[in-house]
Amino acid sequence: MSVMIQAENVRKTYRIGKVDVQALRGVSLEVEEGEFVSIVGPSGSGKSTLFYILGGLTHADTGRVSIDGVDFTSLSDAARTRVRKQKIGFVFQKFNLLPTLSAKGNIDIAQDIAGVKAGHDREHIERITQLLGIDRRMDHRPSELSGGEQQRVALARALANKPAIILADEPTGNLDSENSAIVLNMLRQSNKELGQTVLMITHNPEAAEYGDRIIHMRDGSIVPPELDPQWSRAQHD
Repeated sequence: MSVMIQAENVRKTYRIGKVDVQALRGVSLEVEEGEFVSIVGPSGSGKSTLFYILGGLTHADTGRVSIDGVDFTSLSDAARTRVRKQKIGFVFQKFNLLPTLSAKGNIDIAQDIAGVKAGHDREHIERITQLLGIDRRMDHRPSELSGGEQQRVALARALANKPAIILADEPTGNLDSENSAIVLNMLRQSNKELGQTVLMITHNPEAAEYGDRIIHMRDGSIVPPELDPQWSRAQHD
């Protein structure tokens, strides 16, 4: 297996007022092709900052990030954007659907952005919308969909182009248990059937268990599970 996602000694500091906050303190990790990895940790642990850096959505102060062998660190913003379009599907907690488009339009726009003709591989899109239970909601706009349906549309959009990598940031954070299970099962199925590499940020220990491997973060660093208080409590509940 090749390494699909790699971070080497990644550091990030934010300036908040007059205070420097170290969000990442030299994080290094590798995610192999076809692996499903969950990153867990309490609020403020740095996991979402790491997500945005791995996805090329923000810059690290120092360190190196590679996606499928491509060094993100050395790329221009335009080149990094091209890699994102070609290789990465994103799922966010807040859905990020365009309110003026139907569910179908929101899924098709992912293909437009990637330079793929809308409707390309329609059989694949029809299958994932059926599996997600939104195939009969394709003509509805986001305001006409429930929160769970909106997240399922967002997931279908991320999967539409069969990207090599899925990055999911708290994909079940706003969902009930039923919708959470639908989203997580779809991520797992795509990982298994299409060989997609999945990296999921979550605060939910039950969601994290869908991964092949769990990485724990605390205070901007990767730590052993026993140093994650949230996880330790969950294991004893």
